[in-house]
Amino acid sequence: MSAFITITGTVGAVVLLAAYAMVSSGRMSGDGLPYQLLNLGGAAALMVNSAYHSAWPSAILNLVWSGIGVWTLGRLVARRAARRRAAGSAGAAPPAAGVQAADTPAG
Repeated sequence: MSAFITITGTVGAVVLLAAYAMVSSGRMSGDGLPYQLLNLGGAAALMVNSAYHSAWPSAILNLVWSGIGVWTLGRLVARRAARRRAAGSAGAAPPAAGVQAADTPAG
């Protein structure tokens, strides 16, 4: 089990460093879904490793880091859904001339 935890932590560290390097070099956007997913996965892996080895300050840091990742992913998903709804309603055909929409009062 210890080898698995060590590999998990190592992969988490590599993923975090790779994501950071890609953002720093301009090859990936820090606002994008791929970066946020890599950040969350790396932090979660390091959190597991740190907790297993009772490195509580690091485990707590990575727990908070993972929480920020979940919150940010939630915001990204919500924004995407809002854009899709807006695009869908903008693409809807307006009522024909002389025909009133069902929710518009006559007047």
